[in-house]
Amino acid sequence: MKIPLYIIYALLAAFFAALVPIFGKLGLRDVDSTVATVIRAFIMFAFLLFVALITGKTNTAGFDHRALFLVTLSGLAGALSWLFYFMAIKNGKTTAVIAIDKTSVALAIVLAWIVLREEFTLRSAVGALLIVIGALLVSL
Repeated sequence: MKIPLYIIYALLAAFFAALVPIFGKLGLRDVDSTVATVIRAFIMFAFLLFVALITGKTNTAGFDHRALFLVTLSGLAGALSWLFYFMAIKNGKTTAVIAIDKTSVALAIVLAWIVLREEFTLRSAVGALLIVIGALLVSL
């Protein structure tokens, strides 16, 4: 059985996402969370720019005003997420913050159904509910 490439990418994303709060909490010990978020964003920008340049993926064809606007909104949402995530990790229990942050998965499932018209089944509803229940159990 061949594993689809998107599953491999998703597993790698999950693995590296799991490292973020660990390294973040260790790095935030004696620094301001906002400054740390700015440094993290700069490192991410520089790294991703390097990857785009060495892979030759710098063609912006297809980026009309609508696409640019939506990608900008995605970037702003991501920046706000990181900012509040680092503030929460600095000031709170890391495991609780991680669990509460992952409720975004349940919210994204519902938003994908409403906004993107993706399928929303009983199974996905139960899965989303279990994510929220799991987050509550870990964070309380």
